[in-house]
Amino acid sequence: MQKTPKTLLKKIFGYDEFRGEQKKIIDSVIAGKNAFVLMPTGGGKSLCYQIPALCLDGVAIVISPLIALMQDQVSALNQLGVSAAAINSNIDFRDILETKNLLAENKLDLLYVAPERLLTEEFIELLSRTKISLFAIDEAHCVSGWGHDFRPVYTGLKVLAEIFPNVPRIALTATADAATRKDIISGLALEDAEIFIAGFDRPNINYTITPRQNGRKQLLDFIRENHAGHNGIIYCLSRKSTEEVTSWLKEEGFNAFAYHAGMDAKLRQKNQEKFLLRDDVIMVATVAFGMGIDKPDVRFVAHLNVPKNIESYYQETGRAGRDGLPADAWMCYGLNDIAAQRNFIEESEASENQKRIERQKLNSLLGLCEASTCRRQIMLEYFGDSCAPSGNYCGNCDNCLNAPETFDATIAAQKAISCVYRTEQRFGVGYLIDILLGVDDDRIKNFNHDKVSTFGIGKEFSKVEWNAIFRQLVAMNLLKVDIDGFGALKITEAGREFLQQKKTIQMRKYSAKKSPKKTKVSVGLSGGSEDDLFAKLKAKRLEIAREQKVPPYVVFHDKTLVEMVKLRPQSLNDLTKISGVGEAKMKKYGEIFLELVRE
Repeated sequence: MQKTPKTLLKKIFGYDEFRGEQKKIIDSVIAGKNAFVLMPTGGGKSLCYQIPALCLDGVAIVISPLIALMQDQVSALNQLGVSAAAINSNIDFRDILETKNLLAENKLDLLYVAPERLLTEEFIELLSRTKISLFAIDEAHCVSGWGHDFRPVYTGLKVLAEIFPNVPRIALTATADAATRKDIISGLALEDAEIFIAGFDRPNINYTITPRQNGRKQLLDFIRENHAGHNGIIYCLSRKSTEEVTSWLKEEGFNAFAYHAGMDAKLRQKNQEKFLLRDDVIMVATVAFGMGIDKPDVRFVAHLNVPKNIESYYQETGRAGRDGLPADAWMCYGLNDIAAQRNFIEESEASENQKRIERQKLNSLLGLCEASTCRRQIMLEYFGDSCAPSGNYCGNCDNCLNAPETFDATIAAQKAISCVYRTEQRFGVGYLIDILLGVDDDRIKNFNHDKVSTFGIGKEFSKVEWNAIFRQLVAMNLLKVDIDGFGALKITEAGREFLQQKKTIQMRKYSAKKSPKKTKVSVGLSGGSEDDLFAKLKAKRLEIAREQKVPPYVVFHDKTLVEMVKLRPQSLNDLTKISGVGEAKMKKYGEIFLELVRE
């Protein structure tokens, strides 16, 4: 086979054309240049090093922080007839020995390894005796203290530039703001690298962020109305809530499984396998789950609490709709979440400078939550993406589809902040609202707070409206939640300036009205016979996957099956026109799926 990028793209991977910057990146690496690649999840980053690995002599060393990603990609490449392997702590010693023999005989195209193992003296010595085509450093943001997932071991990867100066290195990430990008280039000695920034937009994902009223009911309504029978991920803040939400969803009839760092490792692995190997599973998890998971047909990602920053939110929601088909990112949140995240920051062992960075990032996320403008616009601008939607309207987020009302909240904010001041900044939001509403309460009387000037001056708003006002004041950094665990509100320097300088502010108006019901997320079929054939193709795919003990999407993506339904191929030649059907898969599965289509 002629080894050109274009022929490999079609014959191995089954795609007709490169997307975006892929071709330029691949050509640059094949030419022996270093590269830094910023590309959104689902944008096709892996092809940027897999195709050069197949074009060049030697083995490509892929550095990845998670075992799950390695196993996933190795399985997918083996299905395509590519010689790929991984060395990690989950692999049997005899299999590792066999992989090392293949390496010595120059019979591997790609080898996946964790940074911790790569940097051992023994492994560096092994590589020094090996013909290496390139180094691919995945999840490169881990090298940066500004990044959302800093891993100190990544800083050691700079040594590759010294030990292997003539081997091209490509660093890849889906999430990096300007400061993180600068850190990656410096931390991995990529000052001479070509820089490729493909943009952050994921137009197939609908973003919805809503204040928490009854979180579980809101979540249940969202899933039942939009995602019955779909794969999804639900993120929770703690291990305890992860277990509780999983049990509750099972009672409601869903195939739900838990995943968090406190579980027995074997059970955690078993639950992850169920998520990967089945088509109707909801994984309820802490952020310990998901990084590097390649499952393309996750139709929704839900957050029951705020994550720690916009990078985390973007990466976690980016696990939905990797196949490019419609997907949802849904989140509900409350002031308690904000207090918990700030508590995590202050109680961490990070340096004061790192804590300052994390506080700043959390504030940006709160601004996103309470915004009345396009969510996508805010996120893309945060990352410095020039591809932000024109006219501040993306047409696929809750604020664009159902624009919130705003109002002049200057007086309301003055009352709220004054109430915090009059009660000596010692109380939480619920108590402060009771004072503003003039509630007849013994506790208020015991503290003589029924005598303060703010008692009863806020009756023009309801309790839920005041909750919304206080949330927005925290998001605007005019108030902050005390980290002592009791949730007392404190006035920030900006809050004092607001009172002294008599500034005016706008806020989004609380609305009890439910957002208009969305159309259930669809993969683009018209129903009837198309749905029936799609179900048959999925069933056959699942049968094959179980026989081979691989995830169904490793056989074919949903997107490929949808094309089969739409185009109704009648021959192997017809099948070659369908995206995702390369030579190896056509030989293995072509006639099996054609038979179902012909029926």
